[in-house]
Amino acid sequence: MTAYRESGRTVVLIPAAFTPAEERRWVAQMVAKLQTREERRRRSLGGDDDLMARARALSLAHLDGVPEPASVRWVDNQQRRWGSCTPADRSIRLSSRLRAMPEYVVDYVLVHELAHLVEPSHSTAFWALVARYPRAERARGFLEGIEQASGEPAGRPEGDAVD
Repeated sequence: MTAYRESGRTVVLIPAAFTPAEERRWVAQMVAKLQTREERRRRSLGGDDDLMARARALSLAHLDGVPEPASVRWVDNQQRRWGSCTPADRSIRLSSRLRAMPEYVVDYVLVHELAHLVEPSHSTAFWALVARYPRAERARGFLEGIEQASGEPAGRPEGDAVD
């Protein structure tokens, strides 16, 4: 039995042999567990100030502290991108959908956007910067899997799973 979110819906998978009473009980229990898990993740990832601190730490750890964002914040209006960056004003925005993802995936998206502050395009130099994050390939695969499961085309340049 499992529960997860997909395209704004809650999906609960339970055995077909359950009685209606068992179904109601297990669905309620699985939805409650899912909500608890999501709330725990939201708290651990924190607000915009926490996200800025996380971005600074990742910049130091993986990009020699070169990219210095002016702002890093969660946004609710990115439904087709995981993150975006405006190099001109050094602002980074992460989709609030990432709050349901593992922390290494959030960190990958942050590193990706931080790399855009150094290399605005998806050049070879850009991807070399992103590759400094040790879990970059795993995180990209995770995001590509999410996009594949949603059935929606990624619609991003160069197969880019972020922006």
